Amino acid sequence: MSDKTIKRMSITALFMAMTVILSTFSIPVPGGHLYFCDPAICLGALLLGHPGYAFVMGGFGSFIGDLFFNQASMFVSLITHGIQAAAIAFLSRQLFKSGSFHEKHPSAAGITARTIALLVGAVIMVTGYTIGRAYVYATPEYALLKLPFEILQALFGVAAALLLFQPLSSRIRF
Repeated sequence: MSDKTIKRMSITALFMAMTVILSTFSIPVPGGHLYFCDPAICLGALLLGHPGYAFVMGGFGSFIGDLFFNQASMFVSLITHGIQAAAIAFLSRQLFKSGSFHEKHPSAAGITARTIALLVGAVIMVTGYTIGRAYVYATPEYALLKLPFEILQALFGVAAALLLFQPLSSRIRF
């Protein structure tokens, strides 16, 4: 195994563990809880930059967290956070990879790519949990009640990942 693979596996395991741990912390809100695992999933996906590793980190990390604390949503979490993390990792690496804007403004292109990737991931997360809550483990009424808090949770993950990415990315390189 190459050093790059070992490093990616280690970062995957670290952020997976953070996702499990942060799944235990929540704030009660109408219709459920507001969880703190989203920043770890979003940041881990950005740092990994590899859809496969990101899917394992986000999907299985949230699945294991739910296995311990909220079994009803385990499979919704696996699919939703897995796809969310994979999309963030893929889009953040592929958007603005080449072209005149990237060549003239590489810093701005990177921030723009990360922001777009995270916002797409937020839409995936909100949509996945709303559909899952409406049809898999709750009711459509409950899903609508929880929707504003789901959006808030997604935006919290986006903001935290954007703030933490720059200081951590200089220390974690593949």
